[in-house]
Amino acid sequence: MGVRLMVVDDHRLLAEALASALKLRGHRVLAAAAPAAGAAELVITRAPEVCLLGTATPAEPGIFDPVVKIKRERPQVAVLVLGPVPSPRGIAAAFAAGASGYVRHDERIEGVERAIMKARAGEAAVAPQLLQGAFSELLNPAAQPDDEGQRLLQMLTPREVEVLVRVADGEDTRLIAAGMGIAPSTARTHVQRVLMKLGVGSRLEAAALAARTGLLDRAGPIPHSQPPETETGMGTGAGTGLGTEAGAGPEAL
Repeated sequence: MGVRLMVVDDHRLLAEALASALKLRGHRVLAAAAPAAGAAELVITRAPEVCLLGTATPAEPGIFDPVVKIKRERPQVAVLVLGPVPSPRGIAAAFAAGASGYVRHDERIEGVERAIMKARAGEAAVAPQLLQGAFSELLNPAAQPDDEGQRLLQMLTPREVEVLVRVADGEDTRLIAAGMGIAPSTARTHVQRVLMKLGVGSRLEAAALAARTGLLDRAGPIPHSQPPETETGMGTGAGTGLGTEAGAGPEAL
């Protein structure tokens, strides 16, 4: 029997993609919402069986305040946190706030579904390897932990970072072009460069990677829309060979 769910994440594209996948597997998704800041009120009103709450910064102070509020007002709702590879502080903070489990952003849908079923049954839903990794780091802290998000951010130009943020917000090529004041062909080229530099094959994969590593939070807010440039002299791919994606239509990017 399907579970009554809510999916909440600051990045709308991720929330909607996960909600669609869960619907296809027979679950009833009451809402796929963004931003996560208003999650508590929405969950308290809709009262799902399980709430999937996405965060890119599990160790940030106060990030799980919505979980505390949900458990106070709706103790029967199981909250399952979706996030990057957590630090010991992040795992501890999630469970201390009342979360029923923690699942990595890059977990397969089957793993997410297993965690949902455990959470609904009142069981703790966290992979043993996550706990092992967290406690190993706690007992043997690295002197300088690898910051994947910062490394990826340094690979992208400011324009490409803005494109990635807009992709994660669910904007298509036309919206990206309008928001940045560039031609659609230029926007497609920027998207292709971002995918190539991140080593992924789709917008969804790029958004998931950026969320998992915390890159989006480091990127900051995107600027306001600018007047669009014309297509004059650009051409498909602006001479870069990246204007279109092999086997995809004009809006595949």
